[in-house]
Amino acid sequence: MTIHLRTVPSRSARRRHTPDPTAAAWRPLRIVMIGQKGLPATFGGIEHHVEEVGRRLAERGHQVTVFCRSSYGAVRDAAYLGMELRSAPTVGTKHLDAIVHSASSTALGLLGGADIVHYHGMGPGLMSPVPHYLSHAKVVLTIHGLDHQRGKWGHAAQAVLGAGHWMSGHLPDRTVVVSRALENHYLEHFSHGCDYIPNGVVEPPDLPAQRIVDELGLTPGGYALFVGRLVPEKAPDQLLRAYRRVPGNLPLVVVGDSSFTDDYTGQVRDLAAQDPRVMLTGFAYGDLLAELYRHAAAFVQPSLLEGLPLTLLEAASHGTPVVASDIAPHLEVLGADAPGRRVFAAGDEAGLASALTTVLAAPRQERAAATGLRRQVLDTYRWDAAVDQLEQLYLEEVRVTPQTRRLRRRPAAALPGTTLGRTPW
Repeated sequence: MTIHLRTVPSRSARRRHTPDPTAAAWRPLRIVMIGQKGLPATFGGIEHHVEEVGRRLAERGHQVTVFCRSSYGAVRDAAYLGMELRSAPTVGTKHLDAIVHSASSTALGLLGGADIVHYHGMGPGLMSPVPHYLSHAKVVLTIHGLDHQRGKWGHAAQAVLGAGHWMSGHLPDRTVVVSRALENHYLEHFSHGCDYIPNGVVEPPDLPAQRIVDELGLTPGGYALFVGRLVPEKAPDQLLRAYRRVPGNLPLVVVGDSSFTDDYTGQVRDLAAQDPRVMLTGFAYGDLLAELYRHAAAFVQPSLLEGLPLTLLEAASHGTPVVASDIAPHLEVLGADAPGRRVFAAGDEAGLASALTTVLAAPRQERAAATGLRRQVLDTYRWDAAVDQLEQLYLEEVRVTPQTRRLRRRPAAALPGTTLGRTPW
């Protein structure tokens, strides 16, 4: 019997994983996606990520099943862009929605004989021990952000997600991260590497300003824009307070709504009511959202915590000037503060107001400078390249035999403050 061992690279080598195109022969795979709310993608970065990745995998001949939550409004057992959409039961509450849906989706996915069970997010990834220990499926987990640090969770939920953070570094066959900042985090906190596969963006069409004029009464180039869920880590409250310091009558359009954060959303609405320039639209999708991106004078991203935000990539892909906080994922995309890509210290409302004032005072110069960022983003962040890497990762994993898996697995590590008995393998 021949056992194929995958060598374990040094820590420095693991920082930049480059798949070997000759490492794995192609074959169609049965791939299950778990963790997204559903498709078609409307709001939510994970949903857009799964839609773009899943459709390309299906185009390449793989069988892609995407499990959807009934609360998302997806059609039961439908076909969409070559993918199979399946409903799985859940409990639609803040603390149980993701984990219950992940559990039911995992059970249904394994009954279908999946080759790959791909979780998205730390919460859904809490179910990764089930396929890891009870099936021959390979487990992949994509980390879109450090969920245990998000401000909407209480202490108990943060503790559970902290366990999910630990699992994400030990149990999956492969852990994927979408930013260099997350890659560095995993290299610092865990003894093995992860796979860096960033989000992508497609070149958007140049849509005329029609719906934003007819439906929202906006003027092209005559508003600032925020797009995102109304949650504490995205800091829309800080943006609204900062905007009071910005002179002029230019509207601030806030696109987004609650994500099990009704109390916080109420605070945001109260702040918005104090400034007549603020327009709350709720979620927007499709051509309306594309028009909002294209014709904004500035896109504002004041987040305190992100993975690699698709909203930032999409705004930049439209050539819209960006104002963003200086957290590491933003700086990966923007680099240093410059015209067309203004940066301020995260949490600094005065700095945010100053950066916005600078951009809105010189709209033509800022938009002209933003064309360089647009080309950089379109060249660097490509969904086709991301799927090339992900498909190769899948194919590498399905070649690993149970014997090889046991040989390459590390000894189990205990959660902080706990002890382990017999190793589970």
